[in-house]
Amino acid sequence: MDFKGSDTIPGPRAEDQLPHTAQSAAKIVIVGGFGVGKTTMVGSVSEITPLTTEETMTQAGIGVDDNFGSASKTATTVAMDFGRISITDQLVLYLFGTPGQQRFWFLWNGLFEGALGAVVLVDTRRLEVSFDVMGRLEERGVPFVVAVNSFPDAPRYDLEELRTALDLTPDIPIMECDVRRRASSRDVLMTLMRFLHSLAMTGARR
Repeated sequence: MDFKGSDTIPGPRAEDQLPHTAQSAAKIVIVGGFGVGKTTMVGSVSEITPLTTEETMTQAGIGVDDNFGSASKTATTVAMDFGRISITDQLVLYLFGTPGQQRFWFLWNGLFEGALGAVVLVDTRRLEVSFDVMGRLEERGVPFVVAVNSFPDAPRYDLEELRTALDLTPDIPIMECDVRRRASSRDVLMTLMRFLHSLAMTGARR
């Protein structure tokens, strides 16, 4: 777009501007394996039009990408998803969804920089992928909660059974969610914020 001869440069759209009451912001990352619902979660809960970097999947990914359980998926995130949600009038969360395919995991290090916490999305059809995901967060010292995304054809387990299977310590919250629903995604983020607050209070008492 050519702005030559214009005295003004267009600013952000009204709906994308920060609330005037916002006083603080936090960076949150949404992580998980391929096809677990990260892009859907960011899109369902974001109060602004989310930024996505989805590209059409091609034949080149055959034998490289594991799309088990996502055979109908035709696009994939290649860099990140970005959205924003106001938790209160004063607190705003910036949401960064990570790419799920392992060949793009090198981008995670940059996305983890400055993150206050993370949501690990889990698909019960592919629990084994979650170990690498959680391991990377633990290496970076990023606190996280675990959200089990509900897929129609996925096996259902008791949450405490999943806690044991995922080797989660008793303090790490784990919950079921449906990332297609804004209220469900928001509940996950609220659980994360309460968890982070409890960690901060525990640290303050030491």
